[in-house]
Amino acid sequence: MGSCIICGTSVEGHICDIHEEDAVFEFRGSTPDELTPGRYYRGTVDGFAEFGVFVDIGDSVTGLLHESELDSRLESLSWQPGDTVYVRVTNVRDNGNVDLSWSIRQADDEFRGVLIDDPDEDHELLPEETDEPIDEQSTPDESPESTESESTDSKQTDATTTGAVRTREDSQTGGGAVGLEESESASAADESASAGSADVEGTADEDVEDEPAEAERTPEPPSVDVGDLEGWIGDTVRITGEIVDARQTSGPTVFELRDGTGSVDCAAFVEAGVRAYPSVEEGAVVEIDGEVRERRGELQVETEELELFDEDKREAVLEEIEATLSERARPDEIDPLVADEAVAAESESIRDVVGEIRRAVLEDRPVIVRHSATTDGYVGGAAIERAVLPLVRDRHDRRDAEYHYIDRRPIEGDVYGLDDATTDVTRMLGDRERHDENLPLLVFVAAGGTEESLDGFELLDVYDASKVVIDTVAESTIVDTVDAALAPKADATSVAIADGTTRGPTASALAATVGAHVEEDVRPDLAHLPAVSYWGEVPEAYAAAAAEAGYDGTAVSEIREAVALEAYYQSYEDKRELVTDLLFGGRETTDADVRGLASHVSEQFREKLDVAVETAQENLDRRSVGDETIGVLDIDRFTHTYDFPPATLLLDELYRRSDDLTAIVGVDEDELHVRSGHELDVRELVDAADETVEGADLEPLSTRSHRIEFLAGQRSTVVDAVLDAIVDSV
Repeated sequence: MGSCIICGTSVEGHICDIHEEDAVFEFRGSTPDELTPGRYYRGTVDGFAEFGVFVDIGDSVTGLLHESELDSRLESLSWQPGDTVYVRVTNVRDNGNVDLSWSIRQADDEFRGVLIDDPDEDHELLPEETDEPIDEQSTPDESPESTESESTDSKQTDATTTGAVRTREDSQTGGGAVGLEESESASAADESASAGSADVEGTADEDVEDEPAEAERTPEPPSVDVGDLEGWIGDTVRITGEIVDARQTSGPTVFELRDGTGSVDCAAFVEAGVRAYPSVEEGAVVEIDGEVRERRGELQVETEELELFDEDKREAVLEEIEATLSERARPDEIDPLVADEAVAAESESIRDVVGEIRRAVLEDRPVIVRHSATTDGYVGGAAIERAVLPLVRDRHDRRDAEYHYIDRRPIEGDVYGLDDATTDVTRMLGDRERHDENLPLLVFVAAGGTEESLDGFELLDVYDASKVVIDTVAESTIVDTVDAALAPKADATSVAIADGTTRGPTASALAATVGAHVEEDVRPDLAHLPAVSYWGEVPEAYAAAAAEAGYDGTAVSEIREAVALEAYYQSYEDKRELVTDLLFGGRETTDADVRGLASHVSEQFREKLDVAVETAQENLDRRSVGDETIGVLDIDRFTHTYDFPPATLLLDELYRRSDDLTAIVGVDEDELHVRSGHELDVRELVDAADETVEGADLEPLSTRSHRIEFLAGQRSTVVDAVLDAIVDSV
């Protein structure tokens, strides 16, 4: 008879049934059926699968720790094959499969005893009762002599220790202290105690208080930029930067530190699940000394010392980070896709926008492209997406990273309203809460350039979401609101949209230029995009660039029309793969069906548009107002509301085919659209009409696309008043 090592009860062996779960076992068997379900075992990581982690228990048995049993996401684990972990055997199946569950205790000294499970014996054994050595796990309570002995024998054993970061003042309490230059490390637990989101390894250091002379001779570690850490694996270095994330795992505390060259996880361990350096939070600026390790393909610094900077030092470091990031992100020179004076004149603005986009990628912020659901919007948005995708793929190993860090979201019209802003704010706050994502950079293409978008932008400002605008016009109020704006004009009335064309470069021409500088390697892919975005005559330089890229006039026209048709259907979806096939399929595949996709879709475009225009021409009401003739189309009665083409595209084409009209006004139930070759300011039209119509609640919906909103009950009087205002303006 023996006695329980915990309670002293007389038992056959050394542990009673009540306290069996308080001990950890080392397995000496060779088959799964020799395991005892319910017991905790020391094991080692064997490998990883999509559904969990395989753990070796002993030399011959492997079990599965399913991802549902983990206390963190599988992809966040920093384990390496061979790392020690502690698991519980929950079931041994008839086919020999072993089911495991997670143990919150991840070191021998966190259990109340260590026993040997040897099936050849009648009962469990104490370590001293077996001739075979067991893997002793060092603890903070070890004496200097025992630590020294282990150090001497380290060449003959595989046992490793976990470095714990402690200062002299709090070494008795086990808490991490900040800001003290003198600190000492104590061996804390087995390497497995850090299992969770990160592992921390190190060699237990001796207490050096009795050897001050030797300590004074210890050289400071070299200061290294985060971006250069790959060349310092295995070395102790010093890094300085801002803490952008602090999270507690079941093992160590993990701080994400960034400087101007990149970011890296720094693991600090006191004891399993206990917060190290509790005063260090997000936004703190620190200096960390530690060894550079590689964990599952990712670099990690094992924190040995940490110093928290005061306000003066903090500001200096943040300024340096800011300067370095700006220098890395902002291009030195701008080389337009073609010789275009209007684009070249915006070189400084292009540099600003490129810098904001590249910086967002460097800071792991998602890039959200918001663009109008038009050909110009889709082509320009796709140009930005095309440029950002390779940067995201290069920076993130996750297969789904390209769907998290770059997204394209069309909006109806060219105004970013509260409805769109509410959608974006809801999604970005949810992503931050559920997935710990940073707030995004929003890039507006062919949208957001006029002050009608201010309400939406102001909601984004509440949450400090960054934003840039790439449009044919950017009014001064918008320029003052966004982080960067790229537009050749500041006056919406100077952008002629009578037939769907613009004076000067399109938003797509600007966006393609930006994309070529965000990622130089995609420049050849973007050369034909500006030509696709012009509904009128394509500028000669852009037509030549498209031809050189393999797109003749017919191909350019077919792509333009195909994108316009597909932009209308499922207008709130990005249709990434379909748009990619339309815009770039001719370059990326020899598949005849894909190469002919644009031609096929453009045929449908022309058929549908021709039928709609013929119907509109037959029902166009030509009104004489003063000395001018204005065409009025009742959109509500003479178009198919939920079928292609949309009113904007229909009115553009209708105006192209109506040479004798001063303007065309399309009237819907509670809004109207104006098309004219004259420069008209819809705000002035609204002011003039409002003087003659009471209670119509006239509002300019978009000064860029000449839309006016009114109350449906005043429809006829509003139309008359607007027609008079148009004649007075021309």
